[in-house]
Amino acid sequence: MNSLRSSLPGLVAVVLFFLLWQGYCEISGISPLILPPPSRIALVFVEVTFDRTTLYHAYVTLFETLAGFALATVFGMVIGWVVAISPLMERALHPFIVASQVIPKVALVPLFVLWFGFGSTSKVIVAAVIAFFPVMVNTVLGLRSVQPGHADVFRALRATTFQRILLLQIPSALPAILAGMEMAIVLATIGAVVGEYLGSSSGLGYLAVATMNAFQTDRLFVLIILLTLMGFVLYMAMAWLRGLLISWSADEHAAR
Repeated sequence: MNSLRSSLPGLVAVVLFFLLWQGYCEISGISPLILPPPSRIALVFVEVTFDRTTLYHAYVTLFETLAGFALATVFGMVIGWVVAISPLMERALHPFIVASQVIPKVALVPLFVLWFGFGSTSKVIVAAVIAFFPVMVNTVLGLRSVQPGHADVFRALRATTFQRILLLQIPSALPAILAGMEMAIVLATIGAVVGEYLGSSSGLGYLAVATMNAFQTDRLFVLIILLTLMGFVLYMAMAWLRGLLISWSADEHAAR
């Protein structure tokens, strides 16, 4: 009952939004080519969503997103670990890390397409580059949040480097790393779609551009909804995984 009560204002706001949208389209007489009413979008939603072509392009975008996210996670954690344990490496890598963020990612897409072609590889790399930063930063923050007393205990017990990493550093940094991964999965979705917009022959981003060029605005709205749902589901899955893996952290804070 409490969960229903807390979500009720949001549901009411969404319903009201679509009612106002529908009313505006009917009263203003705006062309459906410019702004189709929600009723028209709903009519084509099932047709577009379960079409084989749409499912294929959705699979391509999902693959590119997850592959880019995986690359960003691996490289973000490795580079974050190197930066966290070595001030010298932090100073050496800092210019490159900053440059990777200040360079507009859209400007890199044509270059990646030139190097890796119009296939999925270039989109995976775009997604990885965009999603890399939050994982790397949160890995550094997590590793530097290790309690000095805990580190002293491991040194007193003469733990090996592998034991310190596995039993101390990773558990201590895991909450921060998973928080970065939550942001990264959303950014990876954006990166994959942006790459498809600018240079691709498959994926929901490519399909959205083709639909726009065909002036099928109602279908374009459906594709936007599908992309939104994909990003939302991936984010919620990552949030669920975070809650599952660090439930001990929440219990520890509650105990305090």
